[in-house]
Amino acid sequence: QVQLVESGGGTVKPGGSLRPSCQASGYSTSGSYCMGWFRQAPGKEREGIARVYTLGGSTIYADSVKGRFTMSRDSAKNTWYLQMNSLRPEDTAMYYCAADGRLWAVVAGSASYWGQGTQVTVSS
Repeated sequence: QVQLVESGGGTVKPGGSLRPSCQASGYSTSGSYCMGWFRQAPGKEREGIARVYTLGGSTIYADSVKGRFTMSRDSAKNTWYLQMNSLRPEDTAMYYCAADGRLWAVVAGSASYWGQGTQVTVSS
């Protein structure tokens, strides 16, 4: 029933920007939850790149994206965004959003709900 639908990936040149989105449906609650973004390139392990816990938590970014990527939320649309600036070729990967009521589950890559992924390619 719960679905996370991602969009907004694409191909950009190095230094460019993208803003993938993750829209939730089939779920509505005022309770606390964790929203996270992950990425995985072929032959590479899945990497957690950003997360936020809605109950007063700050947003945490992996060192690989810190200062370049920013999470934001449109509460009216129940949609999260990942603003990706200063993109580099090594950012090329499939990007996934994930959500769970348990912060630790998202941190561990074991979230209950996952988006289908959106491809980001950075190439000149």
